[in-house]
Amino acid sequence: MNERKIIRIGDQETGPGRPLFVIAGPCVLEEPDEMQQVAEVLTRECAAAGVGFCFKSSYTKDNRTSGSSYRGPGLEEGLRLLERIGQTHGVPVLTDVHHPEECAAVGEVAEVLQIPAFLCRQSSLLEAAGRTGKVVNVKKGQFLAAADMAHAAGKLQDVGCDRILFTERGSFFGYRDLTVDFRSIRIMGDLGWPVVFDATHSVQSPGSTGTTTGGTPELIPLLARCGMAAGADAVFLEVHPEPARARSDAGSQLPLEAFAPLLDQLIRFHALAGEVGA
Repeated sequence: MNERKIIRIGDQETGPGRPLFVIAGPCVLEEPDEMQQVAEVLTRECAAAGVGFCFKSSYTKDNRTSGSSYRGPGLEEGLRLLERIGQTHGVPVLTDVHHPEECAAVGEVAEVLQIPAFLCRQSSLLEAAGRTGKVVNVKKGQFLAAADMAHAAGKLQDVGCDRILFTERGSFFGYRDLTVDFRSIRIMGDLGWPVVFDATHSVQSPGSTGTTTGGTPELIPLLARCGMAAGADAVFLEVHPEPARARSDAGSQLPLEAFAPLLDQLIRFHALAGEVGA
């Protein structure tokens, strides 16, 4: 067992003994003015609550159920918008990377490069992300044992990356269903890096609507509270003003109006877990 490290993200920190850290935003970048409005609300609520915040959204989503699904504005346009959001609101940004050749450009804008769950074993992608010198958030594959995330960390450390996050986002439970093994939070934390709990992807039902991924968004608050009680250092929430019209992951995003009430609960659960040493 390794002592869990403290990682700096922007001017905030996450890890043992630190306040709850929040990673939140729409699944994929949509209309620019609305993305700015979402970032404004999230930034304001996190600042009022005294917790660290990183805005997240993807310039491209490559893991789509259907070939006709919306993928995002693309690398150049997406990075310009993410840069504007970060500068306007004074917050770090996180975005997915899918290809090694994109990592350097993304590292010029994003403070956190995120490795999608299905790509968590891709050595060349991990190495390229690690070489940027930025924080790398590796989402645990839906098919992967928590202890095996040590290999992802090893690939990053081999190229000099010393700021790593692990994210729990549910595991396959038969076809078109996920379940969360909350032991994973402790197991990954014992590898020595802060652990994020993704409460929105954990409620997904992949491909369940036929052409898109469905979900049970009413369970987001429950799972988020459980993740905090299990000892996660940070929470990951996909948030949209009107999830029903979201162009990606409409079945598993948290309504923007529900963010502040849930945040208050999660802060209390996180604090209690710290007190009892979860």
